[in-house]
Amino acid sequence: MELGTLLYNRFLAGDASALEELVRLYSDGLVRFACMFVGNTAEAEDVMADTFAALIVKKKKFREEAAFKTYLYKIARNKAADVLRARKKTAPLSEQKDFRPSAEELLLRSEREKTLFSAMEKLPPQYREILQLTYLDGFSVKECRKILKKNDKQIYNLLARAKLTLKKILCKDGVFYEDL
Repeated sequence: MELGTLLYNRFLAGDASALEELVRLYSDGLVRFACMFVGNTAEAEDVMADTFAALIVKKKKFREEAAFKTYLYKIARNKAADVLRARKKTAPLSEQKDFRPSAEELLLRSEREKTLFSAMEKLPPQYREILQLTYLDGFSVKECRKILKKNDKQIYNLLARAKLTLKKILCKDGVFYEDL
């Protein structure tokens, strides 16, 4: 049984320290993942907090059809979509744009991560999402299929197109993608 599942089951059984361990284990990845959607760290941290709040409030018994991490990221994706919907409802049409992480956030990353992240920003949102899930967060195709609600062929095609587009962007910028 996966560590996340064990911790969540302990939390459901009344062990509050298990929730703290879950937060330590998954919070950074959830913030990075949510940031790909909402475009800034503050809102991404809110999405992460809302994701764990949903676990606390609903206390749903986890069905082990997929990994707990997949279940958690699916909740986060839905919470990020809620933020984007709320943003569209409240922002005037002229202010609705594709938000990007600030320069300060990029400076905190290593040179290698900066180069890759910069290239990934040029990708369409679906490509960024699939690369984030598979390469940065380590999800399998099966897990991505559940998170993104697509079939295997769609995931493989999306991943192939994302990698090809990223390769073209990196080559255009004078970066040899094998070095990354």
